[in-house]
Amino acid sequence: MLFLVHCIDKPDGTGIRGANRNAHLEHLERHADRLFCAGPLLSDDGAAMVGSAIIIDFDDRAGAEQFAAEDPYAKAGLFQSVTIRPWRKVYPKA
Repeated sequence: MLFLVHCIDKPDGTGIRGANRNAHLEHLERHADRLFCAGPLLSDDGAAMVGSAIIIDFDDRAGAEQFAAEDPYAKAGLFQSVTIRPWRKVYPKA
């Protein structure tokens, strides 16, 4: 089942994001076989990263929650909020 992991950074998170970016990317790479897509959320002007959106395939919500909790960004306290929701791809049609 696909899950959307929607994360919003704390207002002062730029330094935390920068310091943990390589570890975060390594975390994604370790789960590459489960990733549907992943990338940063951007500020309105597109100049700054303000969060993350990841769609990942796990058998259940517990797997998605564990993935999110083990993210180095989460461990470093970057996120103001994390929302995990089941997600279904509709378009484009496969």
